Amino acid sequence: MHHRHILFAAASALTLIAGDALAQTKQAATAETSVEELVVTGTRTAGRSRLDTLAPVDVINAESLQRQGTATELATALSSLTPALDFPRPAITDGTDAVRPATLRGLAPDQTLVLVNGMRGHVSALVNVNGSIGRGSTAFDLNTIPTVAIDQVEVLRDGASAQYGADAIAGVINLRLRKARSGGSLTANYGIYDTSVDNVRGSRHAHDGLTESLAGWQGLPLGDKGFLTVSGEYVIRHPTNRSDYVDLNTLPAYGREIVLGRYGDPGVRSLAFYGNAGLPLNDTWELYGYAGWQHRDTDSAATARAYNNANNVAALTPGGFLPRIDTDLDDYSVQGGIRGEVAGWKTDLGASFGRNTLDYYTVNSVNASFGAASQRNFYSGSLGYDQALVDFNVSRGFEVGLVAPLNVAGGIEYRHEGFWIDPGEPASYTLGPITNKAGNSQGFPGFRPSNSVDVSRHNWSAYADVEGKLTDKLGFDVAGRYEDYSDFGSKWTGKVSGRYDFNEAFAIRGSASKGFKAPALQQQYFTYTSTNNTLVGNTFQLIEVGTFPVSSSVAKALGAKPLEPETSTNFSLGTVFRTGNFELTIDAYHIKIKNRIVLSENLPNTNTPAATAAVINSILQPLGISAARFFINGVDTTTKGVDIVARYRLPTDTMGRFDFTAAANLNKTNVDKTPALPAISNLPQPPFLFDRGNVLSYEEGTPESKLVGTVDWSMGDLGGTLKVTHYDSVLVPNNNPTFDYTTGQATLVDLEARYQFPHGVGAALGVNNLFDKYPNNTPGNISSPTGSIGFPSYSPYGFNGRFLYGRVSVKW
Repeated sequence: MHHRHILFAAASALTLIAGDALAQTKQAATAETSVEELVVTGTRTAGRSRLDTLAPVDVINAESLQRQGTATELATALSSLTPALDFPRPAITDGTDAVRPATLRGLAPDQTLVLVNGMRGHVSALVNVNGSIGRGSTAFDLNTIPTVAIDQVEVLRDGASAQYGADAIAGVINLRLRKARSGGSLTANYGIYDTSVDNVRGSRHAHDGLTESLAGWQGLPLGDKGFLTVSGEYVIRHPTNRSDYVDLNTLPAYGREIVLGRYGDPGVRSLAFYGNAGLPLNDTWELYGYAGWQHRDTDSAATARAYNNANNVAALTPGGFLPRIDTDLDDYSVQGGIRGEVAGWKTDLGASFGRNTLDYYTVNSVNASFGAASQRNFYSGSLGYDQALVDFNVSRGFEVGLVAPLNVAGGIEYRHEGFWIDPGEPASYTLGPITNKAGNSQGFPGFRPSNSVDVSRHNWSAYADVEGKLTDKLGFDVAGRYEDYSDFGSKWTGKVSGRYDFNEAFAIRGSASKGFKAPALQQQYFTYTSTNNTLVGNTFQLIEVGTFPVSSSVAKALGAKPLEPETSTNFSLGTVFRTGNFELTIDAYHIKIKNRIVLSENLPNTNTPAATAAVINSILQPLGISAARFFINGVDTTTKGVDIVARYRLPTDTMGRFDFTAAANLNKTNVDKTPALPAISNLPQPPFLFDRGNVLSYEEGTPESKLVGTVDWSMGDLGGTLKVTHYDSVLVPNNNPTFDYTTGQATLVDLEARYQFPHGVGAALGVNNLFDKYPNNTPGNISSPTGSIGFPSYSPYGFNGRFLYGRVSVKW
C-alpha cells in the first residue's frame, strides 16, 4: 500500500503544479534566476542545463562537497546531498568495512554505473559476501577519488543502459574532475567524534575517530590554452568503537565491565594524487586525459574471541583476543584521448585502463590448530581486478525541418576485464597438529591455493542516440544499444524519453527503457572460506562458511547454474516547475528487475530438513567447513518511488542571501519472486536458496523515506549552513523473526559556520549529528556475550554519533 500513497501524492502534485504553471505569465517566468548548471550526463546534446534535461539530474559542485564536514569520503558527502543515495557504514564484514557500498534508489550498489569524465570507471575487486546492504554485489568504490580532485558530480536518476551500457539500471554517477590552468587551494581538516554511547549492557562516553587530512589542488597552464590540474590528499582517520560491554553472567572471569570488541569505522591512512589535463592542438582538435592513484591502508576488527572460545589458545591469549583485518588497497587509473571534428561530426576517441587490488592481513589472531606454536599475524592473500577500455563516439546536428537541429550520436566500445585471487601464506589456512581446532587464522582465514583464480573476459558494444525537438515545446530522445560478452552472450537495450514544456515555467518529462546488468567476474568466480556470525537454532555462532563459484562441483551438487544477466524495465514520469527564484522537480519511477544475481543462503541452515542437511554435510565435511553458498539468479523485484527536489533563493538587502533546499526520496521495493528450489536427485528435499532474511533485506533494509532540508546563508565574509535529515526506520531481518529488530526513525541536524578572511584564507567550524542521534542498539537476545555488535550495520546514517570538525583553507 505504501507505494500507492507515493504515486498518488506525486500525481496530485503534478496536477496542482500544472494548474498553477499554466496560469503563470511569461513575465513571472523570466524573473530573476541564477545561471543554470550545464550538464553532460543523460544527454548528448551540448548546452543543456540541469532543469532542461529529459531525465532528473542532480548537479553537485566542489564547494557543496567540501561543506559536508566529512572532508575525506566522497560517498558520505554525496549521500548527504542526494536523498536518493544511501551510504550505510557496515562493520565486522571483512573487506566491506574498507570498501563500503552505496545504493541509489534502494537498489544494489552494482546497479548504478559510475563514470569518470564521462567514461566508464572500473569497479572494485571486492565482492560483498557478508551481512551488509549490498550483499552479493561488486561496485565502484567512490572513496578512491578524493573530493578535492572533483569539480562537479552529476547524478542521473534514471535507467540509462541504452545510453551508457550495462549496469546503469538505477542510474549513472558522473564524476567530473577539476579543469583549471591557474589558481589553487590548500585545505586542512580536523574532526573527532564526541558522543554518548548507550548499549544494552551499559553506557559510556566516546571520544574517538580522530580525522586529520590535508588536501590541495593547483592549476597549471599547458601551452597557450591548455591546462593541467593536479590534486592530492593525505588522510589519517582513527577507528571508532561502538561495541557493547561483555556479558559478565556468561563470561564471569573478566570480573568487571570491559569492552572486548571493536565495532565501528576502521582506521584509515590514505594518500591519493590525481592529474587532469587538456591540450588544444588547434581550433578544432584537443588532447585530453587524466591519471589517478590512491593507496589506502585500513584497520578493521572481526568478532572478539573470549577467553573460553573453543579456538582460543590460553598459553598465547589468556584473556581472549580481538582479531583485526588490515587491508592494503591500491587503485589507479589512466585515461587519454583526442576529440575534434571530421566532416561536421564531433568525434571523440578515448581509451582508459584501471586496476584495483586489495591485500589482506589478519593481525592479532591465532591458528588454534598449532597451539602455542601459532604465529599471531598472517598474510591472508589478495584480490585484483582490472579493466581496459577503448571508446569511440561521434555526434552531429542535422537540419531536417524541425524547430532545432536533430542531434544524432553513435559509438562503439571495447572492454576487457580481468579478475584474480592470490592465496595467503600457508599458516593462514593450514590445519596444524591439533586437528580438533580450527586450522586457519581466526577472524579472516587466508585464501587457499584452491581459491586461486585468474580469469578474464571481453565485450564490445555499439549504440545510436537521436535527440531533438518536434516542436518548440516537445522534445524527445531515442537510444538503442547492442552488447556482446564473451562469456554469456549478447543483449539489446533501448530507451525512449520525452519532454513537453507548456511554457517557460512548467514542463513534464518521462521515459521508458530496458536495461541490464552483466554478471560480474567476481560473482562468477569468487571463492573463499570465511568465519561468519550466523544464527544456528536460537543462538548466533561463529561458523566456517565456504563461498564457491557456480562452476565448482560443490556448487553444482547443491543446485548452482551458470549466471545470466539481470534485466530491467524502467518507467519514469516527472515535472519541472520554475518561476523567479523558485524551482521544483518531482519524478516518479517504476523499476522492475528480473533474474537478479544474489548470494544464496548458507547451506545447510536452520530451515534445511535434517535428511537434506546430512547429505550436504557429507559433501562439505572433507573441506573442513560447516556451510556453503554460491551466487544464483532468480530474484525478481519491483521498486517504486518518487524523488522531490525544491529550491528557493532569497536575496535580502540587510540579512544577506538565503538558499533554501528541500528534497525527499520515497522508495519501496517488493520481492515478486525468489529462486525455485533446485531439483537435485541426491538431496532428500531441496533446500531454500533465498530465505526470509534475504527477502526482507531487499524490501525493508533501506529507508522508505529520506527527507533533507537545507538552508545556506551568506552575508559578506560570513556564511553558514543548517541541514536537517530525516531517515525512516529500516528492518534488520533474520530468517527467524524472533531476532528481527528495527533501527528506528531518526532526525539528524548538521550545522556549519564559515568566515572568509583576507588574502584568500577561510575557516569553518561545524558539527554533524548535533543532537547525537543513534539507531536502536542491538537487542540483548542478539548481542553476543562479547558484545561485539553494538548497533545495526543497516542503519542508513551509521552509528557513530556526534562529529565535531574544523576546516582551514587558503585559495590563490
